[in-house]
Amino acid sequence: MHPRIEDYALIGDEQTAALVGMDGSVDWLCLPRFDSAACFARLLGDEENGHWRIAPEGADRCTRRAYRPGTLVLDTEWETAEGTVRVTDLMPQRHRAPDVVRVVEGLSGKVTVRSTLRLRFDYGGVVPWVRRSDGHRVAVAGPDSVWLRSEPEVRTWGEDFSTLSEFTVEAGEKVAFVLTWHPSHEPRPPLVDPYKSLRTSVADWERWSARCRYDGPYRDAVVRSLITLKALTYRPTGGIVAAATTSLPEEMGGVRNWDYRYCWLRDSSLTLGALVAAGYHKEAEAWRDWLLRAVAGDPADLQIMYGVAGERRLPEFELPHLTGFGGSAPVRIGNGAVNQLQLDVYGEVMDSLWLARRAGLSPKPHMWSLQSVLLEWLRAQWQQPDEGLWEVRGGRRHFVHSKVMVWVAADRAVRTLEEYADLPGDLSGWRELRDAVHKDVCEKGFDPVRNTFTQYYGSQELDAALLLIPRFGFLPPDDPRVVGTVDAVQAALGHDGFVRRYDTAADTPVDGLPGDEGTFLACSFWLVDALHMTGRTKEARVLFERLVGLANDVGLLAEEYDPVAGRQLGNFPQAFSHIGLVNTALALFGGEKAG
Repeated sequence: MHPRIEDYALIGDEQTAALVGMDGSVDWLCLPRFDSAACFARLLGDEENGHWRIAPEGADRCTRRAYRPGTLVLDTEWETAEGTVRVTDLMPQRHRAPDVVRVVEGLSGKVTVRSTLRLRFDYGGVVPWVRRSDGHRVAVAGPDSVWLRSEPEVRTWGEDFSTLSEFTVEAGEKVAFVLTWHPSHEPRPPLVDPYKSLRTSVADWERWSARCRYDGPYRDAVVRSLITLKALTYRPTGGIVAAATTSLPEEMGGVRNWDYRYCWLRDSSLTLGALVAAGYHKEAEAWRDWLLRAVAGDPADLQIMYGVAGERRLPEFELPHLTGFGGSAPVRIGNGAVNQLQLDVYGEVMDSLWLARRAGLSPKPHMWSLQSVLLEWLRAQWQQPDEGLWEVRGGRRHFVHSKVMVWVAADRAVRTLEEYADLPGDLSGWRELRDAVHKDVCEKGFDPVRNTFTQYYGSQELDAALLLIPRFGFLPPDDPRVVGTVDAVQAALGHDGFVRRYDTAADTPVDGLPGDEGTFLACSFWLVDALHMTGRTKEARVLFERLVGLANDVGLLAEEYDPVAGRQLGNFPQAFSHIGLVNTALALFGGEKAG
């Protein structure tokens, strides 16, 4: 039986991440970066595409597992007839090279443990050459080199293009494995002490988590979400990837499989707000600085997403040798949506930088001049149709959410000039732009018969992004049009209380794709916010509690949820979902405004 998405836990070193299953197998790991080719790709294929399993001989799923409180260090335990054993998994913060550390500890009895390491570089397609060297197993293929060692050394041999180890542990005994990657043309990096790395990682994560200033209900879920956002951050640049994976399906067996190992501008203002409100100003500044570098240049060239260091070229292609998660093909690398026009990102960038200024983040002298250029381009181009927030592949339209975010861009520029009179800018002209966009949306994007805003001008369809209208201040929460829109979205797009992005079964689906998808977790958190803002706080809190309950046993959320099958869907763990959890908890219980 193929694992479920929620069967996995995350470990990482803030430059890449691995997924560890309930059977003790690392089934996904890209080295050396989030967006590098995977050396373990069983997640999207089978065992022959690479994995690393450590478990008691003959055991299947673990008995229990949990992160150590406030950390990204994972403990997995098996109770067997012979005794109990624990495997502790982590990726220590790297100095030069990425390491995966796995510590096996006997808790009771005497247990035989087996390690099966099957390295397959280039997304499971390349079998490396393996040799012995100075107590290590060394695997090399092209640019990649991986070194494996154990402390103390245990019996290890090669079999069926894999590296196997077998040993016994009694109560109190430990065996640590360290897997280290480096470019094959460079010498082996310095060895890390696995036991010291474990102690240091636990202490570092505990200190970081203790900085969270939220102390309301569901604090553990909030802290876990913040740890997950930290783990999805590419530390050298401050960029935050949308997820650690590619091509986990939005519908089991379907084709809606996308690569999310990049940084989206759409997440920027919601991410910045979450980090600042929770007390993580350093991380917020790093994200703000990544954003400024990424969007620098001609505003006409602004992209919706970038690589972790701000790379612009993210060509999309397919890997036919991988069968996909649960047979959900194709497996895609790169993301063709990078070339789309999405006007909403200008609003999200402007809102982010406005939030950064108001939060007192360290000033950047060039920030306002960049914002001014972006807004001037938007003033000339805002009446174009675009592909919208959801990166549809069914053609451009005048999406209401996109126009609302154009209004947000103008509004934030106006408010900045009103609050900081020393800054240059066309205050009257930008006010006129703001008013013109507002009038346009209210006239063309609102259905007075049904008392709701619509997905795009002239349509009968709805969109969960309309729930953000009060959050960004386009209209006050008590405006009848807002209340009507919240009710309409909840009725039309709700499924068992959760919310879909839009209707994929419409006569003319906007995304141009076959099949369906699950309810979108970020949108469901937006519904909680909208209910709370429109005075339905009791209902909002009930829904929030249900959403928190969808997290897996270690507190992680994917992109979507299937209420019928009762399982998570989409890339995992999903930053957008965890951002939603943090922001909504702060809105409901932390005395913050929604968003």
